[in-house]
Amino acid sequence: MHFYLTIFWVFLFGLLSGTAINYIADVLPITRRLSDAMCIHCQEKTPWKDYLLLKNCKNCGEPRSWRSWVVLLGTPLVYVVLWMFPIERLDFWMEVLILIYFSIVAIIDLEYRVILHPVSLAGIFLGFGIGFLLHGFVLTLVGGAAGFVIMLALYLLGSGFARLMSRIRHENIEEVPLGFGDVNLSCVLGLMLGWPGISAGLLFAILLGGGFSALFILISKLFKQYKPFVAIPYAPFLLLGAIILLFRP
Repeated sequence: MHFYLTIFWVFLFGLLSGTAINYIADVLPITRRLSDAMCIHCQEKTPWKDYLLLKNCKNCGEPRSWRSWVVLLGTPLVYVVLWMFPIERLDFWMEVLILIYFSIVAIIDLEYRVILHPVSLAGIFLGFGIGFLLHGFVLTLVGGAAGFVIMLALYLLGSGFARLMSRIRHENIEEVPLGFGDVNLSCVLGLMLGWPGISAGLLFAILLGGGFSALFILISKLFKQYKPFVAIPYAPFLLLGAIILLFRP
């Protein structure tokens, strides 16, 4: 009986976490602060009751996005699995904080192609706290610095390549492979993974991102919809690389 009661509370906490993730991902990119709940389509305020129940917007009639449903229902299921199959080196609440932060970063980057500075700043504090508990003070700081410097070098190379291709093709190429938000995120992940963990995390991210890009280009060419220099959000691959290392058995 105690086991099922615990699972119920974990599931309920997952619903609350999913609601919080949806709320932050909905309002922060638009208002740049934690404001009243709003419709992401018409940006009008939404009554909290309607927002929490995922009802259609009363102003424009648009339904809530499929992402809202996936996050709301998927988060508690993930929490239950983590509770039932604990990871030895990670506390359950540490796992929860990591997944909440990663979910917010991934959703905003996929939907708005940006990693917001307030999110990065919060990640610095979270990353340092988790890294300190896992690796100690020195390896945490070294990992954060390494993540920032390595990704900064890749960012500068990508920006230089974009400028070079703009001159060669005589057209303005605004899309760059990486944004500076990816640099900040790499610093956060470096704090969490420590040194030399961040080097493996970035390697996984590069391999995953490269594999996805190759598949994307192949499918685009098969359907004759290929366009060169289409930037793909890179934060999800950075997060996947970190998840592989943090949540590995």
